[in-house]
Amino acid sequence: MTTGVDVAIAAVPLLLAGVLLVGLLWPATRAMPLAWVAAIGVGYFAWNMPVNWLAGASAVGVMTAIEILWIVFGALVLLYTLMEAGAFDRINRGFATVSDDRRVQIVLIAFFMATFIEGAAGFGTPAAVVAPLLLGLGFPALAAVVAAIIGHIIAVTYGAVGTPIVVGIQSPMESVEFTRTAIEGGGMTVREFSVEVAAWAATYHALIGFVMPLFAVGMVVYFFGDPDERSLAPAWEVAPLCLVAGTSFAVPYWVSAWYLTAEFPALIGSMVGGAIVLSILRAGYLLPDEDWEFPERDRWEDHWVGSIEPGQSNGSNGGGAESRGGVSPEAEAADITDVDEEMSLLKAWSPYVLLVVLLVVTRAVGPISDFINRSVFIVNWDGILGTTLNGSVAWMNVPGFWLLVSAVLAIPIFGMSGQEVGDAWKEAARKIVSPFIALVFVIAMVQVMLQSGAHPGAPEVGSMIVLLAQTTADLLGVAYPAFASLIGALGAAMAGSNTVSNITFGAFQFEAATQLGLPRTVIVGAQAVGGAIGNLVAIHNLVAALATVGLLGQEGRVMRLNLIPLLYYATGVGLLCLLFSYVLFTGVF
Repeated sequence: MTTGVDVAIAAVPLLLAGVLLVGLLWPATRAMPLAWVAAIGVGYFAWNMPVNWLAGASAVGVMTAIEILWIVFGALVLLYTLMEAGAFDRINRGFATVSDDRRVQIVLIAFFMATFIEGAAGFGTPAAVVAPLLLGLGFPALAAVVAAIIGHIIAVTYGAVGTPIVVGIQSPMESVEFTRTAIEGGGMTVREFSVEVAAWAATYHALIGFVMPLFAVGMVVYFFGDPDERSLAPAWEVAPLCLVAGTSFAVPYWVSAWYLTAEFPALIGSMVGGAIVLSILRAGYLLPDEDWEFPERDRWEDHWVGSIEPGQSNGSNGGGAESRGGVSPEAEAADITDVDEEMSLLKAWSPYVLLVVLLVVTRAVGPISDFINRSVFIVNWDGILGTTLNGSVAWMNVPGFWLLVSAVLAIPIFGMSGQEVGDAWKEAARKIVSPFIALVFVIAMVQVMLQSGAHPGAPEVGSMIVLLAQTTADLLGVAYPAFASLIGALGAAMAGSNTVSNITFGAFQFEAATQLGLPRTVIVGAQAVGGAIGNLVAIHNLVAALATVGLLGQEGRVMRLNLIPLLYYATGVGLLCLLFSYVLFTGVF
């Protein structure tokens, strides 16, 4: 019989992580090793897990983390390759020179550029790159951060070429017997289930998130406009542009989620939508009659700007200490308009076009797909340490390999020097260290919790995750769908990652939906959306973005502002999830 004590003990690792990350503001590199130790302790003393099962579950977590980091490393290498080559500056200039109106710049850069970077790299990269770009154009630092974070949220579920779905949903579901058995019993593979989840998540995002360009503009003009007369009137003036932009993104985004794969929605939505909106603007349509500008500099609030004055920063390297050829960001900003004038936009975008082609071919062409899925290209570990646990890293099939191939192909395209290539790879390697430590321990912790009911002699209550899911389902009852996305948001707020939130709570939501007889793809889809919107207030993402604009210490202020779009998104998704679960799609798996 389950008791309140059992539930409290099962929750210890998650509660400890929450207290350390959110309460004490510890970095994940310090907090997650302790949370893993707590999971090991609970597993050994309360769930009777043998040492080899504790080590085996942790090993599965490490292998999953390696697969994620392989993708992230490839994404960062490609991104920094474009920065070193000057292609990223050319892309940014293509956006920034369309209009001097700050509202238009928010739509083009804080929405389309940010969603593209999210689809290409993820893991906090968009805000850390886009915020300095906006600062360099003359935005107040705080406004730049708020716009960049809000602007990219709709794309987060498919960040880093679909990592939150491909790794965050698919891998944990495959590794846990109760989810794998239930999915296969429903007549689909785990991969097919994860694709369905991605499609439902895109449906939520498209219906709720298409207004995010207008939301980002509204937040900036209201909170950073004339301090004596706050008004949303300037936002309504560009509402047609914002809604066209949101729709131009959402339609191809939704279509690609349903009819292609979970790896493409953010990339295709931003590239297709951005091309449509740029064409409309260049044709002279939807441009505002008068440019909107921030108040005079001497009327800005002190907390709007930190140690870097607007117009003095170039975001081409995300605000890092080094830039191309060792030039400081301040010096590089001075000649932002002198980037290779002969480089065409097509040439600048070409490595990402190649990436999409490579991913489509390697997944859609049967013989090629079969070849790269051969066992020689997969690192397998079956029966880990004498358990029934298995782990694998499909190093050639996951997007990380093709991201690196695209980065290598970019070298002759841009005629890059050896030093430029070396700088790009070194910067990517430097940026991967902290995520490596955090991801290894957080996923190892989750695997211990997931596998705590799989070993011989496990308690009848099942794993820690199953127990917590059953208890939550009992407490919320029929109202559960309204809170599914908030559970995902909590995970992302703690860990700063949609992928980690999905790994932590995906199986939890699956089991809760099973207990309540709810459509599991719909509920887990809401989890995937919640993991995206939690990034609005994830302390790690806020710190990373604020650091790039010289505004550390304003995390609480950004968090309070971003609660507005978070509550809008969570409420909208909650209502849709109730409607989908009980009225429209009751028969889906």
